[in-house]
Amino acid sequence: MAQNFRQIQTQAQQQVQTLSPQQILVVKLLELPSVELEDRVRAELLENPALEEGREDSHEEEDVRTTEESTISEEDGGNTDYDSLSDYLNEDDIPDYKLQENNRSRDEQAEEIPFSDSTSFYETLKEQMGERNLTPHQRELTEYLIGSLDDDGLLRKSLDSISDELAIYSGIQATPQQLEEALKVIQDFEPAGLGARNLRECLLIQLHHKQEQLPAKADDSLLRLETAIISNCYEEFTRKHWDKIQQKLGISEEELDRAVKDLCKLNPRPGASLGEAVGKNMQQIIPDFIVETEDNGTVNFSLNNPNVPELRISRDFSEMVEEHTKNKANQSKESKEAMLFLKQKMDAAQGFIDAVKQRQNTLQTTMQAIIDLQRPFFEEGDESLLRPMVLKDVAERAKLDISTISRVSNSKYVQTNYGIYPLKFFFSDGYTKGDGEEMSVREIKKVLKECVDSEDKKSPYTDDELTEILAAKGYPIARRTIAKYRQQLNIPVARLRK
Repeated sequence: MAQNFRQIQTQAQQQVQTLSPQQILVVKLLELPSVELEDRVRAELLENPALEEGREDSHEEEDVRTTEESTISEEDGGNTDYDSLSDYLNEDDIPDYKLQENNRSRDEQAEEIPFSDSTSFYETLKEQMGERNLTPHQRELTEYLIGSLDDDGLLRKSLDSISDELAIYSGIQATPQQLEEALKVIQDFEPAGLGARNLRECLLIQLHHKQEQLPAKADDSLLRLETAIISNCYEEFTRKHWDKIQQKLGISEEELDRAVKDLCKLNPRPGASLGEAVGKNMQQIIPDFIVETEDNGTVNFSLNNPNVPELRISRDFSEMVEEHTKNKANQSKESKEAMLFLKQKMDAAQGFIDAVKQRQNTLQTTMQAIIDLQRPFFEEGDESLLRPMVLKDVAERAKLDISTISRVSNSKYVQTNYGIYPLKFFFSDGYTKGDGEEMSVREIKKVLKECVDSEDKKSPYTDDELTEILAAKGYPIARRTIAKYRQQLNIPVARLRK
């Protein structure tokens, strides 16, 4: 039977958000920790002769700012994403580029916070990502997944929920299958086991890595047995039901003993082996913020960037442009080209200055919002006082985009009276009781860990008993929730804690 085929052309209207070069520059600078910002500024000073160190003259700043404001306003089209770049273009709203930190000299700052060549966990994985041949879209997904790993290097969120996050908060479309492919990239990183979604997958990834590293024609019987145990007898393995494993796999006690001993050498927390930072010498972290709590409870903070120079447009360039402008009518072709070069360099220099100031303004606004939301912790230093807080809470208080808050919190650290913490430390989900009272998950986990630490190891608490104990302490949590938090704390079941 003959079939008729027709091509039908349709039109569809789709709104696509694109970022201007200036917005892209702001985003890139926003993601940099303070040490990397210093390197980026130094590189820009060497690259652009229109940029130099020093405080801007007020009249120069206003003239260039008027032009820049017009350009940015046209490019943004009223979009408020990435902090609405026009927000800070009011002279009264511009904070000093270089903060004077409580009358403390730069030398004092440098002495108190030693710099090191350490590399963060996040940066280490990004470096490994840079060695892979990925498309821009795959790179975006892989980088987002890296930022979603917990301190153990495991991925606790489902790919479906991450797909929703990317679409809602970042405007990036990604199917769970595409995320699965990006996750496989991470699971090939070192140390082996990163990117696993549970302990079983973590162990299997490590066994696979060991298998790949075996020399050709090497005996892999032990690895194949270990893989079979984790793949087919995982529940029996976690419960130490050795006889059931022997029966199920048809192996001897000696073979099982050898496999179990080797399996116990695997790392259930691959991310922890990197720590928050890995360096050649001491593991030192350079905080991006310094928060100080006075005896009267006043909480003050400042940005920690003592080695980042102030920036301004070169006076020589400004004078040359002014001279060319006066003689515009009689300019030769060469003079017009020189004028164009000078103007391009000056525009690029002013754009960079504005981006650095925008970065500072955004960091200040974000940190102030976090302090306001977590003030009891900054006053007392007690982790149990941390309230449930997610990116949306900070974004609403700071009046910034959620993606901006995510970028700020992903790679920044804060020094407090009680120690140095990653900004991620202050974020946690909440648990709502029946009466509507909200509790921090971190607080519940802390109490749970204290109960396990103080138990009689000859007769450890079961999950049912832990549920009753926490309920008596004012935490009416379901038994399955207790089990979930226990697993996240890497606390084994009662019979394995004897």
